Amino acid sequence: MTNHRIALIPGDGIGAEVLPPAQQVLDAIGRRHGFGFTYTTYDWSCERYLRDGAMMPEDGLDQLRDKEAILLGAVGYPGVPDHVSLWGLLIPIRRGFRQYVNLRPIRVFEGIDSPVRGAVAGEVDFVVVRENVEGEYSEIGGRLNRGFPEEMAVQEAVFTRAGVTRVLDYAFDLSARRGGKVTSATKSNGIVHTMPFWDELVAERAAAHPTVTWDQEHIDALAAKFVLDPARFDVVVGSNLFGDILSDLAAAVAGSIGIAPAANLNPEREFPSMFEPVHGSAPDIAGRGIANPLGAVWSAAMMLDHLGHPEAGKDVTDAIAAVLAKTDVRTPDLGGTASTAEFTEKLLELL
Repeated sequence: MTNHRIALIPGDGIGAEVLPPAQQVLDAIGRRHGFGFTYTTYDWSCERYLRDGAMMPEDGLDQLRDKEAILLGAVGYPGVPDHVSLWGLLIPIRRGFRQYVNLRPIRVFEGIDSPVRGAVAGEVDFVVVRENVEGEYSEIGGRLNRGFPEEMAVQEAVFTRAGVTRVLDYAFDLSARRGGKVTSATKSNGIVHTMPFWDELVAERAAAHPTVTWDQEHIDALAAKFVLDPARFDVVVGSNLFGDILSDLAAAVAGSIGIAPAANLNPEREFPSMFEPVHGSAPDIAGRGIANPLGAVWSAAMMLDHLGHPEAGKDVTDAIAAVLAKTDVRTPDLGGTASTAEFTEKLLELL
């Protein structure tokens, strides 16, 4: 029987509460489909940072290197600046393991009311493909004249031909297996160097994928169209910053960021990929046992697909759809009163 080696990083807050349900789902679906999992848990978190001065040990990446995938809960804690937790854990993993595709599926499920009138279950089903390791989130820049009136900060955006091309090819290949349309997020009317370069590469890669239609939208207009007509999209591809913002907006359009998943992929599989719910650590509800586990469970379903078990992954997303459409069991973020454990129990029952 195939046995997959999985790293678990619960992280902070509700991260430790949503990963156990994801494990339960993985173990249940593995038994059904004839494969298993070996889990190794790491206490890398803001709590560790406060105790030891680092989010993870210096050899952290080496400890993860032999794993097939990483399942992350959430990171963030009051008193620890977000840039410390992000640059101390998530970004080193993403960049060290060349996880250059951030994949975020957006779907309006029956049983969840979108705040957007035109977002209807069965019609809104698209994917945001975000470049994940360069772009606007580069490490190049600095601060000068701190504390003086002429203090300044410089942040450089870095767009490489290799980095942009590979994420565009991933988006076009994905769309060829889906609805056959790519929308590129740009701002070349205002950002004079990097965005025209991005647009040129989009046109170049589109020519290499003749079965896929494509268009491009300026980021401001695209954000409006996500709200006004979300059903029109299939695959949306954007830079690190644009993809980050658009995917969170799209999750809100779908009705709840609490169920939104994300995958940080190394498509060549030279390194482990990482899967995580989009929601944060939610310290305001941590420890109360009411966190919504669906973001972590859906992320686990994406992990199953990446590990070569698409049928098992579909079984999990079908169970998510069923628990939302056929029952009134809801965690408080979805307007219900169920605990995390009660919600997970119902999900496993339907699975």
